[in-house]
Amino acid sequence: MSVQTISLGCRLNFAEAETIARSVPADEDWTIVNSCAVTNEAVRQTRQAIRRAHRDHPDTKILVTGCAAELDPAAFAAIDGVTRVIGNRDKLAAFPADVMPPVASGLQSHIKAYVAVQTGCDHRCTFCSIWQARGESRSYSFEAVRDAIAREIDRGAKEIVLTGVDITDVEGGLGSLCQRLLTAEPRLQRLRLSSLDSIEIDDALFELIAGEPRLMPHFHLSLQAGDDMVLKRMKRRHNRAQAVATVARIKNARGDATVGADLIAGFPTETEDMALNSLKLLDDCDIVSAHIFPFAPRPNTPAARMPLIDSAFVKARAARLRERAAERRTFWLDSLIGSTLPVLIEGEGQGHSDNFAPIAITGAKRGDRGLARIIARDGGQLTALWA
Repeated sequence: MSVQTISLGCRLNFAEAETIARSVPADEDWTIVNSCAVTNEAVRQTRQAIRRAHRDHPDTKILVTGCAAELDPAAFAAIDGVTRVIGNRDKLAAFPADVMPPVASGLQSHIKAYVAVQTGCDHRCTFCSIWQARGESRSYSFEAVRDAIAREIDRGAKEIVLTGVDITDVEGGLGSLCQRLLTAEPRLQRLRLSSLDSIEIDDALFELIAGEPRLMPHFHLSLQAGDDMVLKRMKRRHNRAQAVATVARIKNARGDATVGADLIAGFPTETEDMALNSLKLLDDCDIVSAHIFPFAPRPNTPAARMPLIDSAFVKARAARLRERAAERRTFWLDSLIGSTLPVLIEGEGQGHSDNFAPIAITGAKRGDRGLARIIARDGGQLTALWA
C-alpha cells in the first residue's frame, strides 16, 4: 500500500502533510493534499494538483485539507476523485492512531526537518485570508516541540527548521524558545527559522543571532512593501524605517547574515512613487532572496474592496521587482566566489551554505557536512570543492 503527499504553500503545510501520512493505515492507499490559500494562484494550483493526482492514480483515495479547503470545502469536495475534505483544526487526527503527536513535523530528503511551533494568526493584514483559515494564534508547548525535534533527529535530520503561520508570535517569545531548545537538545547543531514578522523579533533572538553559531544566519522577513502608506493600508505593524533598522541590527549582530523577504507588487492604490519605494527596499535591506507576489484580491478581505490598479501595472511592477531582485541575487552569489563556507549537502551533490546560498559539490553525498571552497557560479547555483 502507498501514501503520497502533495503540499502547497508554506513549510507548515509540508510538516502537517507528512504527519498525516505517517498515521494512514498500512493497508490503505491515499494521496494527502494540503492546500494553500495565500494567493488565487495557490488555490488554482491546488485544484490542478488534485485533478492530476486523480488522473495518475484513479484508484487511490484523496484527502484534501489545508487553508483553501477550509475556506471553500464544498468546492473541493466536488472535484472528481476527492474522497474526504477535512478542516485545518482536525487534520492531524484525520486517521486516528494510538499515539497522535501534538506537533506536526516532517523530514525532507532525509536531511532537513520542519517542526511546527505554532499555528494561526492574531493579525488582520488587509490582503490576507489565512487568519480566517487557520484561526487564532496557538502555540505548542516547549515540551511538545522539543520532543518533535528529538524524533526528527532520531529519524536522521541534520537540520531543523522551525515553522508556523506567525512563529515570532509564539508564546514566551521565539528567541527564548530557541534558546531553550538549543540547551535541551545538544544534538541540534543546525537550527533554521522560517518566515519572520520583523516587528516581532525579540531581544533574545537578536542575542542568538549575535552569539549562537548553531542558529543559521539567513532570515526571511515578511516585509510586504517598502512604502509607509501602502504598509498602513495593508495594516502591517511596521513602517519602512523600522524594517530597514531591523535588517541593520541583524547584520550588525552577525556579519555573514543574509536576508530574504516577501514583497507584494501592485497593492490597491499603489502609485508609481510608492512602487519605487518598494523597489528601493531591495537595496536598503540588502535582500538577496525575494519572493515577489503580484497583488490579486482574495475573497472576503478588506483589500479586495479597495480601488484596484490596472492589472498591466501590477504585472509590470512585479516583473521589475523580480528583475532587480535577480540582479541583486546574482551579485551576491558572485561575491561569494573564492570564499570558504560551511555547507550541508541535502541531495546528491547539492546543498546550502549556512547563509542559504545554493551550492553544488561533485561527488558529495546527502548528509555530508563541511567547509567548501566556492570556485564558480553556474546560473543560480554556486559550484565548490571541499576545502
